Amino acid sequence: MPVEDRSWIKPRDNAPIAASAAPAPSAPSRCDGRTHCSQMRSCEEATYFIQHCPNTQMDGDNDGVPCERQWC
Repeated sequence: MPVEDRSWIKPRDNAPIAASAAPAPSAPSRCDGRTHCSQMRSCEEATYFIQHCPNTQMDGDNDGVPCERQWC
């Protein structure tokens, strides 16, 4: 079977496509009942929770830095 000549085809531009989704906020705007590091998605989020929400259990040594083994 003969090979078809495709030299006339223009190569695609491989520039990255911009994401259309809006970026997620870095910190939640309200306390939602989460209290543990395993429920957080970032150090910033954990810090927000220990500073603004009651009964969090994310700063075992009480140094003000939450989730030191996981996020911060």
